[in-house]
Amino acid sequence: MALGELERAVMAQLWAAPAPLTVREVHDRLERELAYTTVMTVLGRLAKKGVVRQERDGKAYRYTAASTREQLAASLMLDALGDVGEDRTAALVAFVDQVGPEEAAALRAALQAGPGAVPPPAAAMPEVPQPRTDGMPSGPERGPES
Repeated sequence: MALGELERAVMAQLWAAPAPLTVREVHDRLERELAYTTVMTVLGRLAKKGVVRQERDGKAYRYTAASTREQLAASLMLDALGDVGEDRTAALVAFVDQVGPEEAAALRAALQAGPGAVPPPAAAMPEVPQPRTDGMPSGPERGPES
């Protein structure tokens, strides 16, 4: 299950809100030229996907995100990985090849911490050595051998 651009924009509003929102409140916060019914349809589809929770408030519904942004991203990544078929390792390697050094460091920290552990914030992670641009191999600097 992937989210479209408008679905992501709606989710951003729900995550930013301190309390559940009505369709009208989401519509007003989007600051776009959209029909009210378009926002209502998007929220209904997100509810059917299980991405948002819908609760009755009088005659209207209020909507809230069913999970955090991070939990949803992890779920979407797992769904995409499931679509790959048997060679999940190749997909994971391709993913790691495409992330930047900070994300790669975060992945390493999460893997070292183990399942369920909370890795340290990015600011506390060790500095990732940048690849050299002069053609020399990267690694610890050494002086002349004696």
